[in-house]
Amino acid sequence: MKKFIAVMTAAAMLTSLSACGASASTASSAAESTASSAAADSTTGSAADATTYKVAIVQQLDHASLDEIRTAIEAELDAKAAEKGITIEYKDFNGQNDATTLNQIGTQVVSDGYDAVIPIATLAAQCMATACESTKTPVIYAAISDPAAADLTDIDYVTGTSDALNTQSIMDMIFAVQPEAKTIGLLYSNSEANSTTPIAEAKAYLDAKGIAYVEKTGNTNDEIMTAANALVGQVDAVFTPTDNVVMAAAAAVSETLTNAGIPFYTGADSFVTAGAFATCGVNYTELGTYTADMALDILETGTVPEYHVMDGGIITVNTETAAALDLDYSAFNDLAGTVVEVETTAE
Repeated sequence: MKKFIAVMTAAAMLTSLSACGASASTASSAAESTASSAAADSTTGSAADATTYKVAIVQQLDHASLDEIRTAIEAELDAKAAEKGITIEYKDFNGQNDATTLNQIGTQVVSDGYDAVIPIATLAAQCMATACESTKTPVIYAAISDPAAADLTDIDYVTGTSDALNTQSIMDMIFAVQPEAKTIGLLYSNSEANSTTPIAEAKAYLDAKGIAYVEKTGNTNDEIMTAANALVGQVDAVFTPTDNVVMAAAAAVSETLTNAGIPFYTGADSFVTAGAFATCGVNYTELGTYTADMALDILETGTVPEYHVMDGGIITVNTETAAALDLDYSAFNDLAGTVVEVETTAE
């Protein structure tokens, strides 16, 4: 993806950004506000005397996985501030999955002199890396499935955490539960960098087994729903990787496929709590916590390490969906060290 920064006047920037900043304590607020974490007691001195860091948290869009990561980041920053007797001021921004808005946020973050930026998801990370190029402000991204494919490697001020998907594990799950499956649906957004590698891996896996597949894509909620409906009657199971566009419509897609008797295998547990059948992936609370710790280490030491791939291998199953599909998933116990059972969570 070519890097770019939308150029605009200061007045226009202030106007447009008033709708994309959100308080860490009140996510529904339309105006920007700052949340801070400060620790002070008789042994550490006053908060005013303590070290202070300013951190911008830039979320690409709203959906369950990214919300979970942001919440974990903020909780860990609060905990570390209290533990170390320092002040960490953080501000939340949301790009609403729009590159122009994200670039405007990047311009403001640099102008306001933040000490570090934590972008959540690929497009947000790409825009923040571009914005911070001139100042070398540390960018510590969260949940980038393929940092190399996203052009986020070999940049000395950029690092973070990867939720790289083990596509083979999910393919193995499909055939462990559905050994007679003959056609697999691949549902994804062709504008989502996170989907490029796992979709290619899924095709290679299925080709090697001589299994047919049907691809359907979309770049908006309506297009994703049209694509999901088009798979009904054509496939025995559907696979979606850690695709942010599909995740935004996960509940509706899951309902459509389950009602049609089609198991929906996905790249993240947030899909499963939205109604999908199963996944094998990482814990996003742990990922957010690790990302926050990386950011603070960089602020304290000035050293930017290589990105970190989070441990996966956790199979999550929606028991309500399994019952609706009449599927026995006991075979999953032989495929992972941990099998977590969940139910659908209301939006």
